[in-house]
Amino acid sequence: MKIWEYIVRRLLLLIPVLIGVTIITFTISHVIPADPARQFAGGPKAQPETIERIREQLHLNEPLWVQYFYYLNDLIHFNLGRSYLESRPVSDSLAQYFPATFELTIYAMFISIPLGIIGGIISAIRRNKISDHITRFIAILGYSLPIFWLALILQYTFAYQYPILPLEGRLSIGVSAPSAITGFYTIDSILTADPGTLGNALYHLAMPAFTLGFATLALVLRMTRSSMLEVLGEDYIRTARAKGLSERKVIFKHALRNALIPTVTVSGLQFGALLGGAVLTETIFNWPGMGRFAADAVRGLDFNSVMGFTLIVAIIYVVANLIVDLLYAVIDPRVKLGGL
Repeated sequence: MKIWEYIVRRLLLLIPVLIGVTIITFTISHVIPADPARQFAGGPKAQPETIERIREQLHLNEPLWVQYFYYLNDLIHFNLGRSYLESRPVSDSLAQYFPATFELTIYAMFISIPLGIIGGIISAIRRNKISDHITRFIAILGYSLPIFWLALILQYTFAYQYPILPLEGRLSIGVSAPSAITGFYTIDSILTADPGTLGNALYHLAMPAFTLGFATLALVLRMTRSSMLEVLGEDYIRTARAKGLSERKVIFKHALRNALIPTVTVSGLQFGALLGGAVLTETIFNWPGMGRFAADAVRGLDFNSVMGFTLIVAIIYVVANLIVDLLYAVIDPRVKLGGL
């Protein structure tokens, strides 16, 4: 099967996945024991006529299945609805907040994947030695530490006790954001030749990106170590060594390439997980991204915003999995896309 045919087939499969996501999120959002119309109208002191008017605008006085078809009709026309918390279309809010979350996630992956792969390789080739014990200890920490606790400890240590890194935000007070070209401050700073803003943006990214990526680092490290140990015990590795190949070639040319497939799978899934799970990190570091926007929407019973956020994360998950499947064929030529 040709690559473009495989991509088209996978993108078509995205449609039923998204329909399933909309059904689940819509149902959960609308059966919770709360009245979003009253919330939007101002809370307990809201006037009954105001509440009723908002309920009619949101079609909350209709049966649930009718409300869903109103929502589905809007989606077909690329309309995610209106955010009543921000008094603007949800698509506008997501367009504003998405670049911040995506940039944070990308840098979290830049930290976690290379360090995880390198740590996993070192741990595997130096099994049961000091370096192996250290990397396994880091992996255990990554699995066990709650992300909010790690964020608070890092803030206390590196922002209060030893003020090395900034406490919150994307830029320091007084530093102007670069001209909005992509929405990513680091890229826009490069495109506008603004090294000062670039350095400041990276300075603010360091702590939240490490916090968000630490659990992924531990997972990638553990997966790479496990895969490398399995591959290093294979017959073809012993044959390569018997032929007199250097240990460097055995590790990086023969063993690592085969060991990377499970790591690539985990990394692709974690990319979507980081985008969807950035809520705590963005809230603690006051990061103006989709995660904090979604948390505010949940507290404010802004259903349209919650469902828009969920839909975007679902699309990113599917696209990330598609990219991972394509990478299989790059890493291992024996993999046939039509058989996936």
